[in-house]
Amino acid sequence: MARNAAAHAGRTLVVFLLGIAVLFGLVALGGNWKPALGLDLQGGTRITLTANGSPTKENLNEAASIIDKRVNGTGVTEAEVTTQGNKYIVVEIPGDTDNSLVDTVKRQAQLRFRTVACTSAAPGPCASAAAPTDPSGAESPSAEPGVGVTLPASPSSSPSAKSSSTAKPKASSSASPKNRPGFTADDESTSPSASPSTSPSSSPSGSATTSPSGSPTTAPADTVGASAKEALAFITAPPQEAIDAYAAYTCPATKPPADKPETWLVTCGTDDDATTKYLLSPAAIEGTDLKKASAGVPQGQVSWQVDLTLGGQGKKVFADLSNAMAGSEQQFAVVLDGQVISSPTFDGRIPDGNAQISGNFTKTSAESLATSLKFGALPISFEKDGTQVEQIGPSLAGNQLQAGLTAGALGLLLVMGYCLVYYRGLGLVVLASLITAAAITYGMVLLLGNTAGFTLTLPGIAGLIIGVGVTADSFIIFFERIRDEMREGRSMRVAVETGWVRAKKTRLAANVVSLLSAAVLYLFATGAVKGFGFALGLSTFIDLAILFWFTKPLVTVLARRKFFNGGGELSGLSANTLGIDRVATGGKA
Repeated sequence: MARNAAAHAGRTLVVFLLGIAVLFGLVALGGNWKPALGLDLQGGTRITLTANGSPTKENLNEAASIIDKRVNGTGVTEAEVTTQGNKYIVVEIPGDTDNSLVDTVKRQAQLRFRTVACTSAAPGPCASAAAPTDPSGAESPSAEPGVGVTLPASPSSSPSAKSSSTAKPKASSSASPKNRPGFTADDESTSPSASPSTSPSSSPSGSATTSPSGSPTTAPADTVGASAKEALAFITAPPQEAIDAYAAYTCPATKPPADKPETWLVTCGTDDDATTKYLLSPAAIEGTDLKKASAGVPQGQVSWQVDLTLGGQGKKVFADLSNAMAGSEQQFAVVLDGQVISSPTFDGRIPDGNAQISGNFTKTSAESLATSLKFGALPISFEKDGTQVEQIGPSLAGNQLQAGLTAGALGLLLVMGYCLVYYRGLGLVVLASLITAAAITYGMVLLLGNTAGFTLTLPGIAGLIIGVGVTADSFIIFFERIRDEMREGRSMRVAVETGWVRAKKTRLAANVVSLLSAAVLYLFATGAVKGFGFALGLSTFIDLAILFWFTKPLVTVLARRKFFNGGGELSGLSANTLGIDRVATGGKA
């Protein structure tokens, strides 16, 4: 029995050490052997956004909250988002940043789905349209080339304007590798974006528009957007004023048009598609129907895509549209902040609301778009030239970081020294366990920094130092249980197993309390306190792993050695140390 227990313990140690090797192998793949530091220790990037107009305090705070979720959704980056005055939102992010992160911060993320009537490549019913002019020869005010047009769809528009040519497909839809239907855009989607996913993007349900005569009109709330039938009819029979506005519009535009759901829309694509012009129906599906958004690479493929899950009324409309448009060359546009980021066709009906946007995405751009959609649309927009990006220094002096690291190292040395003096031979187990725990902690900090954006701040260092004490508690409880069992006449082999049964229950209960405390801090606190909770929880999990898969198996293996099982004077388990006449030897565990 003892031989089997020792063999099992040996295998556990080997597997655990292999796991540590894999951890550092993953770190090596990341190529970064220095932990990412937080704002307080290394400084970072400050992004100052200037809101358009005069937003209310509530809208400004709501926008700041959404941006905070975008840049710090995992809670481990420890970015800081604050408002200043009535127009400014300041975002401070550790380390250097790039344009994709700036885009993620300020993207309004209003998502809508519309059918496509005309494009530059396939003009369809707009093929014979000319730019409209009034009798005086002046250009019609219904369109301002380079800016964008959104006019209300005419309720009296006749379906007599049939398409003279069918729109050529920009992309085709196909089932995902897991047989999940979706639609893709192979060369259209190059959103300036990043990562990855679970709250709907909001968008306005109704807004004022301008009629061709110049008088303001407001679409009734119950007629905002288009039904599937109306969106399909728009493809071949857009109103004449929409065709005229399309003819007068030019791409690329100087700025995206105002995207109002109840109106048809003339706009351009993004990035590589910026010269393509589109005439789109009123919104068939609103961003409020978006339930999930995530970025990833499908199984068996190499290109990044953004996966969407639609619910509510949007799921039914999407199914109806895909059913009617499947197999045709009719396109369905994905419109983000007034610009077309994708205009795919359908290969089949999509009944479950699951869809994919694919194209020229990189990992960063796909995750950026998914993040923006996941955490919702901003209630305000920002001035294009009002964004300032600057580098800032650390808020704490370098000697404070050094002091924190010194305190951690000193605490570790004191714990090791005390355990060596008090437990003697068993103290070597403490030494090995603490060194292993430190190695795993460092490896996890590096790995999380490379994959999840984890940054190490002074509060985070404090949380990891507290973890040293938590780990030391585990050894003390276990070793004292072994000593108590040996005082009752059991050999070390037996005492290790019987003492473990009782010690692990106590240790699990204590660690659960620590984990609950860490979870409360992580879920309900903000900023550096959230980072402290994360570090405390991480160190507690590492303590459990060390105790179950390193310390316990190592003690089981050592119990077969005569030096420990025989009660050697320096083992820490001698008769004098235990306060008994003699130490029992042998025994079966």
